[in-house]
Amino acid sequence: MVRLPTYFVSHGGGPWPWMREQTGAAYDKLAASLAALRAEADATGAVRAVLVVSSHWETPEYMVSSGTAPGMIYDYGGFPPHTYRISYPAPGDPALAQRVADLLHAAGHPTGLDPARGFDHGTFSMLYPVYPEARMPVVQLSLRRDLDPAAHLAAGRALAPLREQGVLIIGSGLSYHNLRNFGPGGKEASRTFDGWLQQTLLECEPGQRERALLDWAAAPQARAAHPREEHLIPLMVALGAADQEAGACVYHEDDFFGNLTVSSFRFGQAA
Repeated sequence: MVRLPTYFVSHGGGPWPWMREQTGAAYDKLAASLAALRAEADATGAVRAVLVVSSHWETPEYMVSSGTAPGMIYDYGGFPPHTYRISYPAPGDPALAQRVADLLHAAGHPTGLDPARGFDHGTFSMLYPVYPEARMPVVQLSLRRDLDPAAHLAAGRALAPLREQGVLIIGSGLSYHNLRNFGPGGKEASRTFDGWLQQTLLECEPGQRERALLDWAAAPQARAAHPREEHLIPLMVALGAADQEAGACVYHEDDFFGNLTVSSFRFGQAA
C-alpha cells in the first residue's frame, strides 16, 4: 500500500506558465520544482487524482468542487489578453468530491458540494507545469473563510485516508504574500519568515511543529509576510494530512522577483 506525500506549494503569480515571454527566467526554479513533484508522484505509480486546497477559494464552510468538467476562473487582472483565454481541461471527479465531503462531515466539519466551481489560478497555474496534458482528475477544496489554523489542520487530519487511496493532496498558496511589498520592500520580511518556516517545518518535532503553526502570527515578520493569511492556510491542511511525518523543502529561492524568499514543502516520504 502506497501512502502518498502531501505538499504545500508556492504557486507563483497569476497565469505565469503562459507568460514566459514576459517573465523570462523568473519562474525557472519554480517550474523545475513542479516538474520534480510530478516525477516523485509518477514514481509511486499510485496517483489517480489530485485534491488542491486553493488559496483563491474561500467559503463560510468547506466546499468541494464536484463537477465533471470544471470551467475556468480568471481571478486576476492586468495581464495580457491571451491569459484570459487559457484552457486547462482536466476532468473533475464527482466521486472523489463526495468522498472528501464525507470525510470532513464525519470529522464534524460541515461541507458542501459545488458542481459549478471552475479552476482558479491557484489550481490551474500550479498544475499546468505538473500535469500539462491535463488528464489527471482534479478536485478543489475551499478554505473556510475564518482562516482558523486549528480548523484547517483538523480538516487535513480528516482527509489523511485519501493518501492511501491514490489522492495527491496539494496546498496551493505562497510562503510570502504581501502584494504591497512584492519587491525590494519585502526582502527582509520574506527572508525572516521563511527562516522561521524552515526551522519549524523541518526541525521541530511534530507536536511542537503544530503548536508553532497554530500561533504562526507570533512568528518573526509574520504579519509583514502575510497581512492576510489566505496564502498560508493551505499549508495547514497539507500538514494536518501528514500528521507525524517529516517535512522537506522541495523549492527555495532567495531572489524570487529579484528580492523575495519563497519556498515549497513536502510532508511524508517520496517514492
